[in-house]
Amino acid sequence: MRVAKAIELDEKTSSELLTLSRGRRVEARVQQRASVILLAAQGWQNKDIAQEVRLDRRQVALWRQRFIEGGLQALMQDASRAGRTPSVTSEVESHILHTTLQDQPATGSHWSTRTLASHLGLSATTIGRVWRRNGIQPHLMEAFKVSPPPPLCLDGGWIDVVGLYVNPREHVLVLSCAGKGHVQTHNRTQPVVAGAVASDGVRHELTSLLVALKKLEGVVVAECQDRHHHEEWFKFLRLIDRQTPRHLQLHLIVENQATHKRPKVQAWLAQHPRLVVHSTPTNTSWLSTVKRFFREIDHHGIARDRFTSVPELQQAIAQYTERLDKEPRPFIWTVRAADTAQVTRAKAALARWTLSAEQNGALQQEVDVTAVWA
Repeated sequence: MRVAKAIELDEKTSSELLTLSRGRRVEARVQQRASVILLAAQGWQNKDIAQEVRLDRRQVALWRQRFIEGGLQALMQDASRAGRTPSVTSEVESHILHTTLQDQPATGSHWSTRTLASHLGLSATTIGRVWRRNGIQPHLMEAFKVSPPPPLCLDGGWIDVVGLYVNPREHVLVLSCAGKGHVQTHNRTQPVVAGAVASDGVRHELTSLLVALKKLEGVVVAECQDRHHHEEWFKFLRLIDRQTPRHLQLHLIVENQATHKRPKVQAWLAQHPRLVVHSTPTNTSWLSTVKRFFREIDHHGIARDRFTSVPELQQAIAQYTERLDKEPRPFIWTVRAADTAQVTRAKAALARWTLSAEQNGALQQEVDVTAVWA
């Protein structure tokens, strides 16, 4: 004859069980289970407990065992159950998804729940449930552009820009330069309320913002122009030349634009050898740190204000840059722990390319990349 396992209760547990068995706001099933454990602790047999609390003997044995394994907490909730058998098996769901994504209906451009249900012999409710579970919305049309894969193109542009960011030489000032064209004055009909911006308003003239960001300090040299052509870029280069120390060599990281390559600009740069221009490769404008500054001035400086004229907008931009220069803070890019392995492989590939280029006599750069990644 099988004998049920004995239960021994300490004073605290016994008091808690007694409270549960008599509590007016305790669920009836929890009261019943607490009574089962109290009687079991007094030495009662399962069949006697079952008769006393009006349960089946197998249920009494079940809750006795659960209390031994999980304690008082095991009495407070039921164990998880398998649930009913799903009406849609994984094979049926896979068939629904494959038909939705791969096949096209004969009478339209995309499936609806009713047309697909009629095609597969299922209910529209089942089709809708499968679509919602997998986040499929065939009635919505999204536009996308497949960009060319960004391989590790270790050409001169990459080497220059990455080397300047990671390990610039001494007596060198690194400036990230770019222009933000078509900054528009927008006189909104309503002021900003709790972060909400009125969508209607009067749009006025445009201005272009040219910015040079000192990489290590976060100091900004900014100027507003009516447009962003090579004449304005030429004026901005002369402004940078005037406002930077003469004893430092300037390395300018700029975007790969035709404005920066006009003959007049190139001739002036040839006469001023202390300014060295490094163009970011195609599709890698993210290498220009000044893009981060444009986001800051747009989000915190001008996006939510109301401007009635271009001079008013230019004054707001000037005030924002003045406040920033009083307490400059450099923008620092960090690597997530999950990307550490990828960065390590990239460094190894860069080092191999550098060594190969040096051996072939093809590496003629301002930056010693081998020392950068060492």
